[in-house]
Amino acid sequence: MGEQLGKRGMVIMRNPTAFLREEYEELVKSELDWRLRVLQGPSTPWCIVDGKKVLMFCSNNYLGLSNHPRLKEAAMKAVQTHGAGSGSVRPIAGNMDLHIELEKRLAKFKHAEASLVYQTGFAANAGLIPQLVGKGDLIISDELNHGSIIDGVRLSHAERAVYKHTDMQDLQRVLEEAEKHSPPYKRILLITDGVFSMDGDIAPLDEIAKLCSEHGVMVYVDDAHGEGVLGDGGRGIVSHFKLRRDAVHVEMGTFSKAFGVVGGHISGSRDLINFAYNRSRTWLLSGSHPPPVAAACIASIDVLESEPQHVRTLWEHTKYFKKAMKDLGFDIGTSQTPITPVIVGESGVAKRLSTRLFEEGIFALPIVYPMVARDRARIRTIMNAALTRKDLDFAIAAFEKIGKELEII
Repeated sequence: MGEQLGKRGMVIMRNPTAFLREEYEELVKSELDWRLRVLQGPSTPWCIVDGKKVLMFCSNNYLGLSNHPRLKEAAMKAVQTHGAGSGSVRPIAGNMDLHIELEKRLAKFKHAEASLVYQTGFAANAGLIPQLVGKGDLIISDELNHGSIIDGVRLSHAERAVYKHTDMQDLQRVLEEAEKHSPPYKRILLITDGVFSMDGDIAPLDEIAKLCSEHGVMVYVDDAHGEGVLGDGGRGIVSHFKLRRDAVHVEMGTFSKAFGVVGGHISGSRDLINFAYNRSRTWLLSGSHPPPVAAACIASIDVLESEPQHVRTLWEHTKYFKKAMKDLGFDIGTSQTPITPVIVGESGVAKRLSTRLFEEGIFALPIVYPMVARDRARIRTIMNAALTRKDLDFAIAAFEKIGKELEII
């Protein structure tokens, strides 16, 4: 492996970065590598990807807001009034009036006491979870929680307990065992995704909140894929289940999906927000949102409040597409949301399906291990309110043609 002995007999690697290529080549060999395509223009239903006109079928842009004229206008106006960047982190000199306005608007939209905006959703989880709990505490986590939650949990140094996916009997078991722990845990935090991004199913947050209340456990929900989709006017999973803020203590979300822009956020009590912006290092030590981003986020809330048709259309499209795919014989799992996985099993099959779909004019990416189990590779489709019924029929026909060609259906 290119080793040599140094002056004192120590083994020295001739090329200490050789493992980078070796591990990448192993990923390619196993068909587990990501091959990035290039979006050349806005994220619209029909867009240009790698020079080819295709139907966008895998974007998180649920409501089509990323190219909405009100968001673009707000962003351009903010550049004129506030410049291209904030110039600092928020605790020092980067706390603009636009950031304050955004958080007030978000809290009002969420029916929460207060909200705090992070640079990304990942930054929210990685920066807040380790501050809420630490050594001597316990985190209880759904086994299918996604990567940014997992990384936040690892950074916390708290003990961990995992319950079977959305299994409330197993959660009850974990909670009862936690109560018997000696010495008693100082704090216990339960964390769950609201909508699970690979399967599209919804956490039973009402049952989770009830169980946690009985055991004195803090509840943290990552609602990245529920905002703009679930609840009254797209207000998310807390609204969907009509839960009180004293039942769900931290509602984390993102502007990067249904809101059509970028950025993470949390909503809850004023105490939570005061605690977070004084203790959360990803917030404290990262530059604040550029003015056009903050302004576009404000505009996205305006659109959700004044144009309810986007959420309605999203669900109409979702029901139509799911029924058609199920009728054709595709395995679409247990999805309850606009995320519709087309599960094919082997990674190679998922990649071939994605390639053929692209050739037929559909941009839909394969999801393979380790993002899903090795035998559960899939094409993850995500519905978009900006699509038309004609677009959906085009996609369904392509899936039917290629599904038969590859002997999936």
